Amino acid sequence: MSSLTKTQVHEAQQGEDRVNLRRKKNSSNSENINKRLKQEDNSMTDTTQNNQKRANFSALSNPNGVSKTSPLVNTKPGAAKKLVIKNFKEKPKLPDNYQEQTWEKLKEAVIAIQTSKSIRYSLEELYQAVENMCSHKMASTLYMNLTGLTEKHVKANIEQFMAESMDRHIFLKRMNECWQSHCQQMIMIRGIFLYLDRTYVLQNPTIHSIWDMGLDLFRHHIVLNTLVQTRTVEGLLMLIEKERQGDAVDRTLLKSLLRMLSDLQIYLDAFESKFLVATERLYAAEGQRLMQEHDVPEYLAHVDKRLNEENERLLHYLDPATKWPLIHTVEKQLLSEHLTSILQKGLDGLLEENRVHDLTLLYSLFTRVKNGLVELCLNFNTYIKKKGRTIVIDPEKDKTMVQELLDFKDKMDNIVSHCFQRNDKFANSLKEAFEHFVNQRANKPAELIAKFVDSKLRAGNKESTEEELERLLDKIMVLFRFIHGKDVFEAFYKKDLAKRLLVGKSASVDAEKSMLSKLKQECGGGFTSKLEGMFKDMELSKDINIAFKQHMGNLRYPQLSNIDLTVNILTMGYWPTYPVLEVNLPMEMVQYQTIFNKFYLGKHSGRKLQWQPTLGHCVLKATFPQGKKELMVSLFQALVLLLFNDSDELSLDELRTATNIEDGELRRTLQSLACGKARVLQKTPRGRDVEDSDRFQFNKDFANKLFRIKINQIQMKETTEEQKATEERVFQDRQYQIDAAIVRIMKMRKTLSHNLLISELYNQLKFPVKPADLKKRIESLIDRDYMERDKDNPNQYNYVA
Repeated sequence: MSSLTKTQVHEAQQGEDRVNLRRKKNSSNSENINKRLKQEDNSMTDTTQNNQKRANFSALSNPNGVSKTSPLVNTKPGAAKKLVIKNFKEKPKLPDNYQEQTWEKLKEAVIAIQTSKSIRYSLEELYQAVENMCSHKMASTLYMNLTGLTEKHVKANIEQFMAESMDRHIFLKRMNECWQSHCQQMIMIRGIFLYLDRTYVLQNPTIHSIWDMGLDLFRHHIVLNTLVQTRTVEGLLMLIEKERQGDAVDRTLLKSLLRMLSDLQIYLDAFESKFLVATERLYAAEGQRLMQEHDVPEYLAHVDKRLNEENERLLHYLDPATKWPLIHTVEKQLLSEHLTSILQKGLDGLLEENRVHDLTLLYSLFTRVKNGLVELCLNFNTYIKKKGRTIVIDPEKDKTMVQELLDFKDKMDNIVSHCFQRNDKFANSLKEAFEHFVNQRANKPAELIAKFVDSKLRAGNKESTEEELERLLDKIMVLFRFIHGKDVFEAFYKKDLAKRLLVGKSASVDAEKSMLSKLKQECGGGFTSKLEGMFKDMELSKDINIAFKQHMGNLRYPQLSNIDLTVNILTMGYWPTYPVLEVNLPMEMVQYQTIFNKFYLGKHSGRKLQWQPTLGHCVLKATFPQGKKELMVSLFQALVLLLFNDSDELSLDELRTATNIEDGELRRTLQSLACGKARVLQKTPRGRDVEDSDRFQFNKDFANKLFRIKINQIQMKETTEEQKATEERVFQDRQYQIDAAIVRIMKMRKTLSHNLLISELYNQLKFPVKPADLKKRIESLIDRDYMERDKDNPNQYNYVA
């Protein structure tokens, strides 16, 4: 097979520049001669042509190609000079056999290039020969001769590829060497025949340029040969398959041969279609196998690796036009075909274990395929509902429910933010799922969220700073938004807030008001009006107590000098409803109450005061053999302890008779005084529970390192009476709201069908309600003559004015 020496290749590449340089120097020689020849053809008379002697071709050596005339004469001063050019006396004539001799010279040079031999002539001389032939209308013949010579050489190269048995890799190397040699040869040949390419070829659009002619011949006689093309494409596919299996291959060889197919414009038909079929077959089998063998994180990592590998192939040797079909094929076989399997097999585990990196990769891969994100979002929503329901429904998790919900929400928010690129669809799906499962258990989540807030706002909560508490309240408000029965939250929150305010157990007034502001912003002023009223009562009570102390200072009650009274005036509509209990108070307390009643009602006539002993608390000064102490106790605890000023030992019946405290409340009070940490009383016999036969004595041996000691009251379990009472109040409030909404709608519409009325009620009511409950309220209002059924249509209601 022919090849070129380095010197000849270098000379061929620089030939065009050297020839162009010479042409610039001799422009007057070549261009002016041609112009002169044309002028002679057009203007020479027949007589001159017949009589004058023909000029020899050597006459063309005149450096300028023009004859000088006599000196120019100015007809007028300052007039432009006029240059006169006369015709040749004889038309130049090419030597005999010039075409044949010149072609032989060019043919010899072309064959020398094709056979990698040295050329006897300079490239400049050959270029000039081509130019002369083209200038004298020999271009067509020259082009045909060159085409035939090139075709003959290309045909001779086909034989080396037709051997029956040949290693594929060797075949590809030979093909590449043949192609590279052909390209180098055509570069040098085109350098010699450049003038032909730039004149004759440009003037005839129906024929190929010299470079394209060479490509066309190589394509037609070598690559389009069925056997050669099959072996070439199969060899390329074999190398790519080996590389996909992890073997190292010659990427330079692949790049060169694939570029050859592209240059010959058969890449698409000959290679790409077969390559994509092989790719689809490979990854279809691989996807099926790996989905069974690997877990989801490993599978996703493998898919990502494969996509990166294919992108590298596109970068190194595949045609850029193959990118979309190739990547689409890989995505389809490794992802689209296994979307459901990937999600069902691994998504829950990734979310449960908070595998942020794997979830990020999963999202990134699913963005590539049709419906990938839609399926991911649906499965994400399903997981949240399933997981959240296990937190909410199980009564055993009530103590930790709110904290678990907050942690779960933080976890899912972090995944949406960092793994799912803050995609709005995923964020909305997260909210919808939370709202769905939080309301699967009616009322309880609302109650527990209210109690959780109470635990965080209560004094003694040192778990967090003010900034952390503020952030926590913001997170709680997010959960609060999901709750349908917000009136349940309000009822329990109000009850707990009352305790914090009355006992002075708020951790921070700023935190209390911040929470109130958040609730007002979320639900409006109507929702928080009663809560705000509670704060106003506490502020007004401070002013009233200051005025009462001044009033007491003006009066003289020696028997009350050792007692100090602080009263909180509570507006009944703002505060929770408390049971009214009548207890026996000491005479001094009763007298103090009477004085305060007279003082307050004197300033606010027409009002009524009702004392609430269950909310009272006292500070008692106690003297023990070990020293003096101050005891912070409830009013009931104070009433019991005061009895031991006159008696050293009392029975349960005696204490009940003396105080008139309800039996259950009395037992809890005694239990806190005799069985708790600070045992100021002793119980006989000893035990945790208070029995009917128990007797109680003053504990003379009581000792404590603190001067002021708080004795906590034993709290009654709220799950029984207090909780039921709160829920009952909520139920009653809802009935009033339903009645008011029905009357409001009927008053405006006058006449309305049952279905439309129910629909309107659902739009107006802010809490969940069953159709059966609405029907009961409608019947109640009909019985009370607020509305009536239409006589002609029982399914229609009329408003009764």
